Amino acid sequence: MTVETEDSQRIPPPDHHRDVTGGWLRPAVFGVTDGLVSNASLILGVGGSGASTHAVILAGLSGLAAGAFSMATGEYISVASQQELTLAEIEVEKLELHRVPIAEEAELAQVYVQRGVEPALAREVARQLSANPEEAWRAHVREELGVDPDDLPSPWTAAISSFGSFVVGALIPLLPFLLGATTLLLTVVLTIAGLFTAGAAVSRFTSRTWWYSGARQLTLGGLAAAVTYGIGSAVGA
Repeated sequence: MTVETEDSQRIPPPDHHRDVTGGWLRPAVFGVTDGLVSNASLILGVGGSGASTHAVILAGLSGLAAGAFSMATGEYISVASQQELTLAEIEVEKLELHRVPIAEEAELAQVYVQRGVEPALAREVARQLSANPEEAWRAHVREELGVDPDDLPSPWTAAISSFGSFVVGALIPLLPFLLGATTLLLTVVLTIAGLFTAGAAVSRFTSRTWWYSGARQLTLGGLAAAVTYGIGSAVGA
C-alpha cells in the first residue's frame, strides 16, 4: 500500500523496488549467456572442421553437460563462500557489541554523522537502536558490511538457476542438429538471435540500454564463435 503525505504526494512502500541483489535472476541470465556463447562456439568449431553431424551433436551434448555442472558448482561455491564470510563477520559484530557496547554505539552514531545526520540526532538514533540487541547488530551489519542479514542469497538457488539456464542457453545452438539439421545455417541464425536477446536481458543489471547491451553481446559472442569456427576450419577433422 502507499502512504499519503500532507501535500498529497504518494509514497510507495519500502519493498516496491526490484530485486537488485539477483538471488536467482543474475546467475540465470548469465548462465544463459555462458551456455549460448560456449556451446555455440564449440559446435561451430567442430562443425567448421568438417566433422560428421554425429560428432557435432556429441560435442554439443558434452559441452552442455560439462558447462552446466561447472556453472552450478562455481555458483554454489562462490555464493556459499560469500555467505560463510558474511556470517563470520556478523558473529564478530555481535561479539563486539557484547564486549564494548558503548564504543559500538558511538561508532554507529559516527556512521550516521558521516552520512549527513546532525550529531545530536545521530547519537539519539544510535542510542535507540542499541537499546534492542537484535536490532543493534542488524543495524551495524547493514551500515558497516553493506549487506542485509535477513536477505542473504541462497547457494542452492544460485546453483540450480545457473544449471538450468546454462542448459537452456546451450540447447539453442544444438537444437537444429537434434531436430535433423545437417548444416550450420540454422545454428548461426539461432545463435545470433539468442546472443542479442541474452545481451538485452543483461541490461537488467546495468545502466545500459537494452539495444546497446544486446549489440555488445552479439559482437563479442559472435567474435568468439567466428574464431573457433576459423580454428576448426584450419585444423580440419
